[in-house]
Amino acid sequence: MSTEPTSEPTSGPAIRLLSVDFDCPDPAELARFYGTALGLPVIHSSDDFILLGRDGTPGLGFIRVADYRRPTWPDPSQGKQAHMELGVDDLDAAHARMLALGALEPSVQPHPDQRRVLLDPAGHPFCISTQD
Repeated sequence: MSTEPTSEPTSGPAIRLLSVDFDCPDPAELARFYGTALGLPVIHSSDDFILLGRDGTPGLGFIRVADYRRPTWPDPSQGKQAHMELGVDDLDAAHARMLALGALEPSVQPHPDQRRVLLDPAGHPFCISTQD
């Protein structure tokens, strides 16, 4: 049985991606970080949930979790919980911008010439990459 994704139509209900949501201690802080980095506006906001995006496209959501524990990547004791790959044209310039916005740089960089691993303000690892 193949595990490759397929783009062929299936005979079932249509399923579409609405959002990718991140647990965090402070939704406003994480929404500010990603909203500024990706140029995404807030389309829904409450005390415990903020959704970034544009009408008709999948969004990024941030959910308050009272007992949130930061990921410990690359140490597997507290899994990374979520991971995003962000495409960039200039790796060094994007790296500097994300650090200026509040990202942290872990000491482990598996492929620094192709992608950089950074941590968002809630500790989620994400990569910036020039690869499509």
